[in-house]
Amino acid sequence: MKVLMISKACYVATYRRKLEELAAYPDIELTLIVPPYWLLGKGRALLESGYDQGYHIIIDNPRFNGKHHFHYYPHLQKYMQAIRPDILHIDEEPYNLVAWHALRVGQRLGAKTIFFTWQNIYHHYPPPLSFFESYAFRHAHAAIAGSQEAAGVLRAKGYFRPLFVIPQFGIDPQLYEGAAPREPRLSGPLRIGYVGRLVTEKGIPILLQAVAGLEGDWELRLLGDGPLREESEREALKLGIEKRTIFLGSVPSTKVAQHLGELDVLVLPSITRPRWKEQFGRVLVEAMACGIPVIGSDSGEIPHVIGDAGLIFREGEAIHLRQQLQLLITDIALRRQLAQRGRERLQAHFTQKKVAADTHKVYEMICETQSADLEQP
Repeated sequence: MKVLMISKACYVATYRRKLEELAAYPDIELTLIVPPYWLLGKGRALLESGYDQGYHIIIDNPRFNGKHHFHYYPHLQKYMQAIRPDILHIDEEPYNLVAWHALRVGQRLGAKTIFFTWQNIYHHYPPPLSFFESYAFRHAHAAIAGSQEAAGVLRAKGYFRPLFVIPQFGIDPQLYEGAAPREPRLSGPLRIGYVGRLVTEKGIPILLQAVAGLEGDWELRLLGDGPLREESEREALKLGIEKRTIFLGSVPSTKVAQHLGELDVLVLPSITRPRWKEQFGRVLVEAMACGIPVIGSDSGEIPHVIGDAGLIFREGEAIHLRQQLQLLITDIALRRQLAQRGRERLQAHFTQKKVAADTHKVYEMICETQSADLEQP
């Protein structure tokens, strides 16, 4: 079967490992449309090299690059006419212009269409987003939700066609072989890490407050950048922990494993906002791949991702997070146990191979199902 995937997220090299796994299936001929960069504020996130084996890549700059809701690919029909895909996999939210435009083109050329969603909060969108979403619900042949909560939102909003719960991307364990498995360090400070954007909803102030009251030897490493960096540096100084807090800035996705491998525990302290809650927490499974124990808040999908392979704290409660961290400072056996559980959970649910296999099953089902059987009741 011929598959054409549209995904701005795939400018990240490691995400495209899933496409290599998909392309390895003998019945799949896969083509990806991806932008040469994605505008983030005043900067550009450039298309990273690598992970391009076994499938075709079309690099095309979308109109309104950087506009999540309103970008689209004006040359899509030309690509579709040349490829004639059986499946058009729209790796975008259903309420965005790119999804509506792709669905229209897919309809005209007879492709089966799939959209993806992470949206785990029920929103009533204003026009034209509400129109785009309604159109997708009526005309897409199937949907993939990245989490159980996102699937629940789709059903609550009236989407009744085939729906599958599969993470957007998995993890390639080979990237982390140098970091795991390993025994917990028995000397030196507990290296506590955070990886991600430095923004309020990720709970950075809570993390700083939590570590400020920790007993024992510890060090905090924050990998990433964002609008909260300067404020966080001032807060660390105010709390008197500036000598134990290291701001490392951003690194390419292919370098994250190296930094994770130097940690003893990874914390994701996300905080739910009225229009946002944690949709997955990919860094949690990256840490699991490195044999790093994880601690996460109970925001959104985090508890479902961690399962029994880490510790959970009540979001926004620095004292509860501090208590969980204190456990790992003093209990080496617990750190060893959580690391092992994390590796097992990763292999069972979150590898790129597993995500690709589940996605391939969706393709097979959609291709084998008659369009009339996919109509809404």
